[in-house]
Amino acid sequence: MSPIQHLPRRARALPALLLSLLALGGSPVSQAQSGISLLGGSCTGNAEQPIAEPGTGRTFVLDYPCDLQAGEPVLFILNLHGAGSNERYQRAYFPAWELKEQYRLVVATPHSPARRWREEDDAYLHNVVTAVIGAVGAQNIKAFWLAGHSQGGLTSRRLVCTPFFADKVDGFLSLSGGRLGGAAPRSPNAGRPAQAGATPAPTPAAGAAPAVAATAPAEPDCAFSHLFAIGEHEIASLPDTSTLATKYQCAARVRLEDVVDTEPGRTHDSGSQNPGTKEWGLLPRPGVAQVYEYPNCADGRVIADVVRMDKGHTEGLEPRIVETLVGMMDRAAGGRLQER
Repeated sequence: MSPIQHLPRRARALPALLLSLLALGGSPVSQAQSGISLLGGSCTGNAEQPIAEPGTGRTFVLDYPCDLQAGEPVLFILNLHGAGSNERYQRAYFPAWELKEQYRLVVATPHSPARRWREEDDAYLHNVVTAVIGAVGAQNIKAFWLAGHSQGGLTSRRLVCTPFFADKVDGFLSLSGGRLGGAAPRSPNAGRPAQAGATPAPTPAAGAAPAVAATAPAEPDCAFSHLFAIGEHEIASLPDTSTLATKYQCAARVRLEDVVDTEPGRTHDSGSQNPGTKEWGLLPRPGVAQVYEYPNCADGRVIADVVRMDKGHTEGLEPRIVETLVGMMDRAAGGRLQER
């Protein structure tokens, strides 16, 4: 992701000093810290003052309730950015941390210096998870979710059933990172738009072998809840069935009440607006999301799709749809870490 803009809503009411902090990746403190401290960090994370995990010394941003009490059950989210992006953008794109007091969330947002996730980052991610579990206590984590945007979603898909994560993770939220249970076909115009004045891609040499189309990875075979959120313009269509729903003996798909947001999301890709495309994403703006759920799944799992109407790949999620997704995560079955 190119340089980004993610000043908060109601920014005009904030002092200039706080605006400067937010532009650098900081966060407003939602309330004075009155509870326990996790890993020595402030309850509201700041990308300028991240936490180092001890194994590699690499850092991540941690958010947790400012009034968190010892022994209190929490929902833990590992929130992965996409390719070309960073932890600042991800905290603005999916700002679950804003709901940390209401839903008792602990949100770890890591960063890849390569600006994309690779297998060599796995040990670092393991260390982040281990550090948070150690600080909170496995017995106090009522559910653990992987969440990822774009390539962060693809990485979550790769990781969810690996030996380290398979006995810990209760759910996977894909934010434009691929749908499990039957892929949603991409829009023919999906992808980052070429920008005015940019160097054109080189023309393949005469006689060069054609590029081999990437094959879709196999679907993970362990058990977990799955939420898929996508911009309307990113896909050609949304499947109306799910093999995951069949696997978990869910009822037929139902459309829930639309989620209407009167406020925009926090961020967009400011470096891809000359020209921008509706498929890649334009400026943040209010919107409506359609929500489809396969209800009554076995063992309390939740399988659902969310389509953000008239949105693309990079506009940050609006506040009410963030809460809708977090609410689904909160009501899904959990407890895998507590059972270990």
